[in-house]
Amino acid sequence: MNEKSSAIFEVHSDHDDVASFSGSHDRDAIHLPTSPGHKVSADLARSKSRASGDLIRTASNVLAQVASRVTTKTWPEPPPAPDGGLKAWTQVGAGFFVLFATWGYANSFGAYQAYYSETLSESPSTISWIGGIQIFLSLTVGIFSGRAFDAGYFVPVFFAGIVIQVLGIFLMSLSTQYYQLFLTQGVVSGIGAGIYFTPAVSLVNTYFDKRRGLAVGLATTGNSAGGIVYPIIVRELIPKLGFAWTTRVIGFLNLGLLAISFAFMRPRLPPRKSGPIIEFGAFKDPKFAGFLISSFFIYWANYYTFYYIGSYGTQALNLSYSSASTLVVIINGVGLPFRILVPMVADRIGTFNVIAPISVIWAVVSFTWLAVHDVPGYYAFTVVYGIVTASFQCLFPSTVARITPRIDTFGTRLGMAFSVSAVASLTGPPIGGAIQTANGGGFRAPQTWAAIVTLLSSVLFVALRIHMGGLSLRAKC
Repeated sequence: MNEKSSAIFEVHSDHDDVASFSGSHDRDAIHLPTSPGHKVSADLARSKSRASGDLIRTASNVLAQVASRVTTKTWPEPPPAPDGGLKAWTQVGAGFFVLFATWGYANSFGAYQAYYSETLSESPSTISWIGGIQIFLSLTVGIFSGRAFDAGYFVPVFFAGIVIQVLGIFLMSLSTQYYQLFLTQGVVSGIGAGIYFTPAVSLVNTYFDKRRGLAVGLATTGNSAGGIVYPIIVRELIPKLGFAWTTRVIGFLNLGLLAISFAFMRPRLPPRKSGPIIEFGAFKDPKFAGFLISSFFIYWANYYTFYYIGSYGTQALNLSYSSASTLVVIINGVGLPFRILVPMVADRIGTFNVIAPISVIWAVVSFTWLAVHDVPGYYAFTVVYGIVTASFQCLFPSTVARITPRIDTFGTRLGMAFSVSAVASLTGPPIGGAIQTANGGGFRAPQTWAAIVTLLSSVLFVALRIHMGGLSLRAKC
C-alpha cells in the first residue's frame, strides 16, 4: 500500500515534493523499533520504492519532453528583411510581371463580358460565371500554394502554375461554346494562376519590412498595366485576327512574362516544414477576422462593377463595343500611379489609417453611379472608381502582413485571406447579374445593392481601425 501511494504521489508532484515525501517516509521507518528480520524487510521495501520512484520520474521526464516537442513551435525566428538592395528590388520587378499576367488579365474580363454578350446566347449573369470562377480559383488555390511556399517548394509550385495557366489560355483559343470557355478560361487558367500567384506575392513581402507597402505597391502596378494592355489586345486584334489567334497572342505574352519572373525570383526565408495548411487559430484574432469580413463585402460589390462596366456602357448608354472596352482600360489603368503613392503614405502612418478612409470614399463613389445618366458622367465615374479601387487593392497584401505575427507564416495567412475574397469574387458578379435580370435588365437595382454592400464594408473597416488604434488620429496602425 505504501509503494502504491508513494508512486501515485510522485507522478502528480514536482521533484522537490517527491524527495521531501520520500525522505520523511524513510526517517519514520528508521526510528521504528524492529527486529533484525523486520529491518531487512524494511530496507528491501525502501529499495523497491526508490527504484520505482526513479523509474516513474524518468518516464515522466521523457513524456514531458515528447509532449513539448509535439506542442511547441520549434522553428527559429526568420532573419530580418534586407528592406532593399538589388536582389530585393529584382523580386519587385519580377512580381510586376506576375501581377501583369495574373490580375491584369483577370480584371480585363469586362472586355470579354461585353464580347461574349454579343456572341453567345447566354444571359449576362451566366457569362459572368466565367470570370467569377477564374478569380475564385486564382485566390482559393492560394491556401495550398501559400503553405507550399512557406514549406520551401516555391520553384516547383511556381513552374507548375505557369504551365497550367498558359495551357488553359491556349485551350481557350480552341473554344467556341460557353461550357468550353468556362472550363478553359475559368477553371484551368484560374487554377494555374492560383498556384503561382500567392507564392509570388508572399516572396516579395519577405524581402521588405519598413518599405513593404511601397514594394508591394510597385509590384501591383502590374495589375493596372495589364488591365490596360489586355483589353486593348482584345479590342484591336479580335476584328483583325479573330478570337482564336487573339487568345494565342495573350498566351504567348503570358508565357514570356512568367518565364522572366521564374528566372529571377528567389526565396529568402528557410523552409518551415511544420504547420497546418489552414491556420484556424488566426480566425480567433479579431484583427485578422475583422479584416477578412470587411474585405469580403467590399470585393463582393467590386467585381460586379468591374465585370459590368463595359456592359453598362453598351446597354444603358448605347456605346459601341470599342468604346465600352475603353472604359475597361480606364478603370484598370487610371489607378496605376496611386498604387505607388498610397503605399508610401501607408508605410509612414500605418496601413489601417489609410485603408479605412479609402473604404469610406469607395462607398460614396459607389452611390454616385446611381446618378450617372450620360457618357461624360460615366467616364468621370469610371476614373474615380478606378483610382479608389487601385488604392485599396495595392494595400491588401501589406495589410495582411501587418497583422501576421511571423513573416514565415505569411504565405499561409495570405492564402487564407485571398480565399475569403475569392468567395466574394465568385458570387458577387452573378448575384448582381441575377438582380439585374430580375428587374427587367435594368441596372439601378444591382447598382444599389453594390453601393449598400460597399457602405457596410466601410463601416466595418472604420470599426476595425478604432479597435486597433482607438479614436486617436496619431496612432500608427
